[in-house]
Amino acid sequence: MHILKSVGVISVAKLMGLLYGCLGLIFAPIFLVVGLVGSFAGADKTPLAGVFGVVLAILMPLIYGAMGFVSGAIGALLYNALAKWVGGFELELEPQANLPVAPYPIIPPPTPGI
Repeated sequence: MHILKSVGVISVAKLMGLLYGCLGLIFAPIFLVVGLVGSFAGADKTPLAGVFGVVLAILMPLIYGAMGFVSGAIGALLYNALAKWVGGFELELEPQANLPVAPYPIIPPPTPGI
């Protein structure tokens, strides 16, 4: 049994920022469609009615990425602080039987005649 005692705050924050940025890319077309429908549904037919949806769709991956970075950093800091008290996650690791095991680093055999 292995125990995960701490995590790298910046590495978790970067990963969460990228994950949330990808979520922003997934949700961006929804905001584009909502903005398009909003521009056609308006009774006054203003030409800038759909611009809000387009601007949100463009900014959404950036906003989601920034929120993911900050929340990932806060979450990693909280995990590191709380893991000191309760011991962290317990992990049970199992080696894969079909992979060859080589010593690290692999040292090449000596070349004869040198």
